Amino acid sequence: MSASGDAQAASSQSGDGGLAAAARRTAKTGSSEQPDALLLEAKSLLQKGLLTDAERALRQYMVQRPDSAEAHYLLGYLLFKGTEASNLLRGPAEGAKVQDPNALDFLNFREVKARASLAQYTEGAKYQDPGASDLKIVGLDYVVLGYFENADKWLALSLELDPGDSEAWLYLGRTRFDESKFKEAVSAFEQCLKLDPKNGKAEDNLGLSYAALGRKEEAVTAYRNAIALLTETATKYAGPYLDLGTLLLEQDRPEEALPFLRQAVEISPQWSRMREQLGKAYLRLNQLKDAQSALEKAVELSPNEFSPHYLLGQVYQKEGLSEKARVQFDQANVLQGTHSSPTAVRP
Repeated sequence: MSASGDAQAASSQSGDGGLAAAARRTAKTGSSEQPDALLLEAKSLLQKGLLTDAERALRQYMVQRPDSAEAHYLLGYLLFKGTEASNLLRGPAEGAKVQDPNALDFLNFREVKARASLAQYTEGAKYQDPGASDLKIVGLDYVVLGYFENADKWLALSLELDPGDSEAWLYLGRTRFDESKFKEAVSAFEQCLKLDPKNGKAEDNLGLSYAALGRKEEAVTAYRNAIALLTETATKYAGPYLDLGTLLLEQDRPEEALPFLRQAVEISPQWSRMREQLGKAYLRLNQLKDAQSALEKAVELSPNEFSPHYLLGQVYQKEGLSEKARVQFDQANVLQGTHSSPTAVRP
């Protein structure tokens, strides 16, 4: 296995090599065990979302059956669920920044859970080969840890066993985007859409990949497709509104960008990125009071971000508020270079 230093360390700690060997065995061992009351209870509790109670029941069962591959894999899945990683392509919370101690605590908690999940899959592989769904969760554990080369490997193995898993294609695309393999990301998202043509998140991520390749008009089309698909769903998702608005701003089309950015703020009002881009659009249109309101809120939500302070300073300067402008520019100078916010794909 070829991986970066940190990824190699994580792999060796979790027994990655043993899991790889198990994944490639051709004869899959059938399980003869009959789930007893504790295992059934754990499954029922997991289905109800009662993770702590499900873990308790599983661990009690595993005292009696430490060689149960099913139990180890189920516990690995449960621990992954405990990372609260149902939306792996966003941060711990919309607008949360790593300078925030609460965000750091959350990230550390997720890492602990992901490593514990990997350890269970490795242990289970001693007794029974993992299936496609098991390997997918292993890949997603590595996404949580930020080891994208490892994630790529396990998601690809999962898809060798089950090429019809649209979600695995979505996350493989996300992983390849984070590896800057943009053409491969496009292919993965396109495969996801072949299997699930109404997946608006895959369309949004496809747009981000096109944009990264400089294929801007194709990106615009993908974002518009994503918006059309997502309007048909009950779940509100701000991603394509933000992405399309941001791209239109980059093309110096602020009037066209404005309604999309307003919609993004309406859907995710606590995500500072939305407010920042909306403020930038208002600034470009010289609508200074609206720009001020949006950017002051962006600064409030993410006080440790460089760009909202800088943009707000520009607004104050245009309004003739020299002292307020100086404060914002000074704060931006302090923060410059301390944090970056690259565009990332989202599920």
